[in-house]
Amino acid sequence: MIRVLCVVVLAIPCLVGQAARAQQPAAGEWRPLFNGQDLSGWTPKIRGHKAGENFGNTFRVADGMIQVRYDAYDRFDDRFGHLFFDEPFSHYRLRVVYRFVGEQCPGAPGWALRNSGIMAHGQTPESMTVDQDFPVSIEVQMLGGDGEHTRHTGNLCTPGTHVVMRDLLHTPHCKDSTSQTYHGDQWVTLELEAHGNGLMRHSINGEPVLEYEKSQYDPDDANAKPLIEAAGGNLAISGGTISLQSEGHPVDFRSVEIMVLDE
Repeated sequence: MIRVLCVVVLAIPCLVGQAARAQQPAAGEWRPLFNGQDLSGWTPKIRGHKAGENFGNTFRVADGMIQVRYDAYDRFDDRFGHLFFDEPFSHYRLRVVYRFVGEQCPGAPGWALRNSGIMAHGQTPESMTVDQDFPVSIEVQMLGGDGEHTRHTGNLCTPGTHVVMRDLLHTPHCKDSTSQTYHGDQWVTLELEAHGNGLMRHSINGEPVLEYEKSQYDPDDANAKPLIEAAGGNLAISGGTISLQSEGHPVDFRSVEIMVLDE
């Protein structure tokens, strides 16, 4: 049975840094969210720490890239982290160029090997609990090849959420895309096309690899319940934050760009 839902546009405060909001392009033009110099306009949230605390300098800028690193960690200890852009979006195309590098942090779970993601339609970092591991969001999962096995990238994961695929409510946590496997430290271009509560499309290196629609809160998820209450009981998600994930393996983000769609 398909749930009939009302569409809700999330009301999330816009707290953008000076560098990030300097020049707002018109709809249909690419806008960099990362200025290549520092993390202006971005807020870290790492499990076990309050929003804004960048434990171990996990998220940093070096060589003109946003880097996720763990050299200050003795062990990972489930310190899952996310770097949130301070402005919410609803209808857009997001383009991210990334690569996995180096070795996994000691103590990180085996499934997190060469694993990261882009969280979209998410909650704010301030609304997360201190010990919350992942924001309630739609995750475009990034996986790097292990040199041997097939590992698709641009997959879907749904922390605290569900989506609709082929007119059926999709409740499993993750869904593989149809992408190729990208071994080694090669650069990969990931794109998310988001149309509010409508179509969401993942593309890798210009090729569509996954589609779904009707993003919505999972009413049985403990982290989603306060958001559902704040939305007056409505489950539909039409927009929210974008964040870059820290899941235990070093990753570089060479560019993060957005094109707001005029819808």
